[in-house]
Amino acid sequence: GGGVDGAIHAAAGPQLLAACRPLGGCPTGEAKITAGYRLPARFVIHTVGPIWHGGAQGEARLLRACYQNSLRLAVENGVKTVAFPAISCGVYGYPKNDACQIAVSSIHDFLQTNTGLEKIYLVCFSEEMLQIYQNLLRQK
Repeated sequence: GGGVDGAIHAAAGPQLLAACRPLGGCPTGEAKITAGYRLPARFVIHTVGPIWHGGAQGEARLLRACYQNSLRLAVENGVKTVAFPAISCGVYGYPKNDACQIAVSSIHDFLQTNTGLEKIYLVCFSEEMLQIYQNLLRQK
């Protein structure tokens, strides 16, 4: 793929693709984990965000599940630091403000009942995304 997925695969090397093949894909909202290979990370948690179809097809529930399932896998595997791109905000067309709100609230809710994670990064690839996240985090 392109975008963040393509960048991760390019940086991790061909071993990542080989590790993904036996996983049988990843349904929207679910998460799976592999080694990080050539990345400066022990693991890659793979999740597939929803494509935006106007909001009436369960997109919010599926996007929330991406974050919660990814965080659950991180804790189960002893991960202390997680970095998330803005899931579904690129070619999948999810409205950025709505997607960022779901990301922040999903992470906040998860942390209310789960411990073990030390740092969670929300990775921004544009000034616009940075501003959205900063505004949302000021409200928490």
